[in-house]
Amino acid sequence: MVYPETLDDVDVLAHTVYGEALGESPEGQIAVAWVIRNRVAKGRNYLGKTIKDVCLKPYQFSCWNLGDANRQKLLNLQIDDKSYLKIRKIAEQVLNGTLPDNTKGSIHYHANTIKPDWKKGKAPVVTIGNHLFYNDID
Repeated sequence: MVYPETLDDVDVLAHTVYGEALGESPEGQIAVAWVIRNRVAKGRNYLGKTIKDVCLKPYQFSCWNLGDANRQKLLNLQIDDKSYLKIRKIAEQVLNGTLPDNTKGSIHYHANTIKPDWKKGKAPVVTIGNHLFYNDID
């Protein structure tokens, strides 16, 4: 069993992308990773100061929420899982800046199947796969 508080930033980011975007294309996985990196870069304390802070902040990424079906998958994830290793490579590349930000600086996103209250009056700057991305939410 994985305990997220014991993971480094790369692995927490990779686990989060795995939980949030496993069924997405690599572009969609890159986008979710960039949202997390952009939140850290914004420097807003309410978003979190580190990758780990941002990813594990309650109710920000549903895959870590208690009761979410993906949480148990993350806690039981084997680090040699082929899908995980591909996503971990993406996480490394987003963190070191070798993959460009395909979200136009977004710090929020949601699945196209939901309509969260926080998006009222806002338009997504990009849609990638099944996710809509926003860079103008405060």
